[in-house]
Amino acid sequence: MATTAGNQQGAYPFAGIVGMADLKLALLLNAVSPAIGGVLVRGEKGTAKSTMVRGLAALLPPVPVVPGCPYSCDPAAPDPACPAGPHGAAPPELRPVTLAELPVGATEDRLTGSLDIERVLTAGTTAFQPGLLAAAHRGVLYVDEVNLLHDHLVDLLLDAAALGVNYVEREGVSVRHPSRFLLVGTMNPEEGELRPQLLDRFGLTVQVTASQDWAERAEVVRRRLAFEADPAGFITRFSADTAKLAAQVAAAGNRLPGVDLPDAALRQICAVCGSFGVDGMRADLVTARTAIALAAWHGRDVVTEEDIRTAARLALPHRRRRDPFDAPGLDEQALDEALREASSEPEPPGPRGPRSPNGPDGPDGPDGPDGPDGPDGGPDGPDHRPGGGPDHGPDHGPGDGPDDGPGGPSGPGGPGGLPDSSKPQSSQQSRQPAEAPPSAPVSPAAPFRARLLTVPGVGEGAPGRRSAARGPFGRTVGSRLPQDRSFALHLPATVRAATVRGATPRIRLARADLREAVREGREGNLVLFAVDASGSMAARQRMRAVKGAVLSLLLDAYQRRDKVGLVTFRGAGAELTLPPTSSVESAARRLAGLATGGRTPLAAGLARAARVLAAERLRDPRRRALLVVVTDGRATSGSDADLARAAALLTGPGLAGTASVVVDCEASVLRLGLAGRLAVQLGATLLGMDELEAGVARQLSRGPGQGRVA
Repeated sequence: MATTAGNQQGAYPFAGIVGMADLKLALLLNAVSPAIGGVLVRGEKGTAKSTMVRGLAALLPPVPVVPGCPYSCDPAAPDPACPAGPHGAAPPELRPVTLAELPVGATEDRLTGSLDIERVLTAGTTAFQPGLLAAAHRGVLYVDEVNLLHDHLVDLLLDAAALGVNYVEREGVSVRHPSRFLLVGTMNPEEGELRPQLLDRFGLTVQVTASQDWAERAEVVRRRLAFEADPAGFITRFSADTAKLAAQVAAAGNRLPGVDLPDAALRQICAVCGSFGVDGMRADLVTARTAIALAAWHGRDVVTEEDIRTAARLALPHRRRRDPFDAPGLDEQALDEALREASSEPEPPGPRGPRSPNGPDGPDGPDGPDGPDGPDGGPDGPDHRPGGGPDHGPDHGPGDGPDDGPGGPSGPGGPGGLPDSSKPQSSQQSRQPAEAPPSAPVSPAAPFRARLLTVPGVGEGAPGRRSAARGPFGRTVGSRLPQDRSFALHLPATVRAATVRGATPRIRLARADLREAVREGREGNLVLFAVDASGSMAARQRMRAVKGAVLSLLLDAYQRRDKVGLVTFRGAGAELTLPPTSSVESAARRLAGLATGGRTPLAAGLARAARVLAAERLRDPRRRALLVVVTDGRATSGSDADLARAAALLTGPGLAGTASVVVDCEASVLRLGLAGRLAVQLGATLLGMDELEAGVARQLSRGPGQGRVA
């Protein structure tokens, strides 16, 4: 359940955190100018992301509010449309800045607010129950693991952050209330990326990593142990630094409206954004606002080229993704070159532009409102070193993500599992014998738009875009008794249940009459790929096509918010190349580094896939699975009995409901049809390589009751 908290006396002090200069700077520039649009913090686990955010909230000074207003209206300028208004003339009160935390499992009602069921039952009136967007007004909204939050909620969250207003139109409730806050999202890229459209909505992004310097790591441990031994004494030790930071940010905020953005600096900003090929104009606006805030932070009245460089380094990396598998990043050498080229161009004639696009009294831009009155704070002269810093929590340690395995940094193909393009590739295209040694990885063919593969029936898994499911999102298809304390009310069904029949129908509403709306939408599935990497697949053009097909299915899984896993089999057995994860980028890297060669242990590959599916069903029983077997059907290792036993595992009661698709990779003129026989054994849909592309209209061979193909 989401919680809100104000300044906590026991929070680790912001001024006591070691390193992470970029993250400190990004957070506090947003405190100076909230119109920048928030911060997305990307980093491995155990890098003090949460500690930094909570330390910032504890650093901020109290804000004056209208007494009793759940929307934290400013008594100096109360919102005339506040749902709790009109406000009286009571003296204002000070309250700590709110840190509102949005958990991954939050519902839309919890975020935006909903009908107050208790008021409906007790008073018979329609009333609005505020959500987290109301609690976060003039404070900090912290979203941990934002990449695991459902896209629908992320859209609502970022819309409110951009507009500064939360609109609710549902179940007879029509409410508008202000919602301006400092937005901070954290994510571990190993668990999946945000869509590029959502990445663009965050103002700045910072990549944090643990320091490799032993002295700095020792200082982190030393300070953490001192804090745990005496929290109050540790906080007192840094109280002077904390007060200095708060005063520094307050001074920068006061200086902000007077900072000048010369035309030459604006031309540099726009030229840099254009040279990096970012979409739209949000990057230019955010970079300009950040450069102005930087100048104010450093006590200058005019934006300099160094301000622009630092602003671009924080505002552009996450906006350069041209493909879903591209990792956010920025080539600083290219940035310096773009700045040099922009500064050497002659100044075009024309009128001078506005002085400051993000002053607190200026108009709102399309991606950010005027800043709230609350957030203040600032680092004590942070440097501008890129990168992150160490952990300040009790659970830090080396990462054990899915990249630490075959195809990863130490796996085949070099760093990250990518093929080494500097090595010459063999021109031999002839079929390899079954015992051929493993060949070097080949790059995938160009991906295409894949055909939609769905799991039959209606599930109740995690929200996504693949198979039909019932859950909190989608169209209303019926009603039922509430399954949880927080639910979406089905008003017509509730009224029917509460109506007392007689000569004159009356409504007597009781708790037992409440009905919950049943909604049908789409869910994300577990898509497990079992890929034949044996010698029979080793002809280079053939393996390129296979990798391109699997990459296309991975792109489809990314867009449909699935979890993916990768099992490969060749030589003596099968291995789980990538455990099921939300990071389809990791699967793409492992696929690119996949080598081929050896015999074909098809039975071992299917058995390994069955064990993975069984373990995932125990871990997440509501997420339904789709098995995609990519093979030509040849089995040169293991007996027919082994293959029959492996197929029985996949079709037995333990994995009932698992949909299967067999992708036939056979390329010879005289087709043996072995993949078709395997599809019959698995009760799976059979698709040829040419049938995976969307829009290909062909009669599909299909097993009984499995793997619907749209």
